[in-house]
Amino acid sequence: MATFTLDWLDFDYSEDSQGHGSFDAMASVNAAQLPALQQELARVLDWAHREFAGVRAPLDEGGDWDFELQGVQEVPAPLDVRWDEGAGRLELKPGTPGAPRITLSLTLTGTPAFCDAFRGAFAAAT
Repeated sequence: MATFTLDWLDFDYSEDSQGHGSFDAMASVNAAQLPALQQELARVLDWAHREFAGVRAPLDEGGDWDFELQGVQEVPAPLDVRWDEGAGRLELKPGTPGAPRITLSLTLTGTPAFCDAFRGAFAAAT
């Protein structure tokens, strides 16, 4: 079985009392890095759909695995913060907005068999 290396996604693992596992990863990138992150997410999801075809559904409904994707784009807006000693207050002046960052999150849940296979396929998933 091939093992894939993950460069962007660093998964945290947790397990419930029934042995079902959850892998959570989040990555925040600039626009130039986004295609590489998207490729990595696609590699993970393609693997899961291929290796566990036809058994994706919520675990409490009898599925072997499921996933959730979330994303947000943020534009940093720095503030010029000054203390006006004479007035005894802070002065906040908006600065020039920076380049947007995109944050994508992936949660995979699965049975013990799915979790074992996922760990075997993705060396960085713990």
